[in-house]
Amino acid sequence: MRGKFSKIAFSAGIMLALTFTFSCTSGGGGGDDPNGGTSSPSVGGNSSGSNSSGGSCDISSYKNKKMPDGKIWMVENLNCKVAGSECYDKNESNCNTYGRLYTWEAARKACSGGWHLPSDDEWEALVDSVGGLSTAGTAGNHLKAKEGWNSCGPTGSGESYSCEDTYGFSALPGGYGDSNGSFRNAGRSGYWWSASGYDSYRANNRGMNHDYNDVTYSYYNKDNLFSVRCVQDE
Repeated sequence: MRGKFSKIAFSAGIMLALTFTFSCTSGGGGGDDPNGGTSSPSVGGNSSGSNSSGGSCDISSYKNKKMPDGKIWMVENLNCKVAGSECYDKNESNCNTYGRLYTWEAARKACSGGWHLPSDDEWEALVDSVGGLSTAGTAGNHLKAKEGWNSCGPTGSGESYSCEDTYGFSALPGGYGDSNGSFRNAGRSGYWWSASGYDSYRANNRGMNHDYNDVTYSYYNKDNLFSVRCVQDE
């Protein structure tokens, strides 16, 4: 698959962070820096459509926009309370900032009612349409929100790294959680599930980091907790 090896060193570093929490039969999980920061900027998700019993979510209540790939995407992180989801550090204020984090199965169920979890092909089409997946690609710059990322902002902001939000996708760095209950990298990194499974234990995702220009591709244990964006059915 395109992009799988474009950031192999970066992905290897991510997966090393969870080497000690998952066996080789159950896969790994990730984050670029297990000791990353946990800033809580005042930006974030919509709690509409929450359902604590684990039912479907009203995705139509969330902001959405047609992106350069021609599809209509949610342009905020999902914040629907379903079984298999959690707030970063189990702190409700982080849900208000970044949206909730979901296991892969919870993410697949949460995107419903005319919306679905994007496949690898849909993620790839989006990334290609806004700058590309390669090391020299700039898709991450164009997709990241102007605020909410550590040391990252639009041109002229004085920040060290570029977060331009050129197309209004407004990706936020919700970090991740693992099956052992640890949370890492909010404010530094964002990870979003793909509907495409890698094997019986792992599924694919896309990632962005505050100090990288591109969008990374990797695969992680399905019990990890990542952010979610849904795509409208055609």
